[in-house]
Amino acid sequence: MAANVFSRRALQATSRRLVAANPSTFSKTPLSRLPAPAAVAMGQHIQNRQAATTQVSQSGAQDILAAQRRHRPVSPHLAIYKPQVTWYLSALNRITGATLSGGIYVFGAAYLAAPLFGWHLESASLAASFATLPILAKVALKSLVALPFTFHSFNGLRHLVWDTGSSITNKQVIVTGWSVVGLSVVSALALTFL
Repeated sequence: MAANVFSRRALQATSRRLVAANPSTFSKTPLSRLPAPAAVAMGQHIQNRQAATTQVSQSGAQDILAAQRRHRPVSPHLAIYKPQVTWYLSALNRITGATLSGGIYVFGAAYLAAPLFGWHLESASLAASFATLPILAKVALKSLVALPFTFHSFNGLRHLVWDTGSSITNKQVIVTGWSVVGLSVVSALALTFL
């Protein structure tokens, strides 16, 4: 392999020297439109062109800018599109991720600060205080944590599958989206009533 690389370099060096010595040799071939290898090697194939500038008043500049904006393509507003399951799941994935991570950070900070303020956030105290709540409050609190957790977990798995390059067609995206919704609700109910 080293011999192959050496032979390529020798051929390139020889052709550069040949073109540099006889530049008219290549001027009669179809390759003459391309920059010569010697010019490329020495960086002389780059063309510079001076920009033409004119002084424009402030109001003239605003007029030019307004004319350019009139000819730009306008992106349609979201209000004209038909809502799709992918929109909602994308937004919910971000919301549940921020909510869950924010909750963990707040609880972690409170747990670290608890000894300073005399709070009792250890597991036994939390379990005892949770046991004193009425059943509806228990179900509400558990579902408030279980549904975002299960949804974010299943939707995260869906995104990991997409990262492999599979299940990206429109039909598959819709099917996996509704599957994530169904699995999230069923597993959240299972976690809530355990």
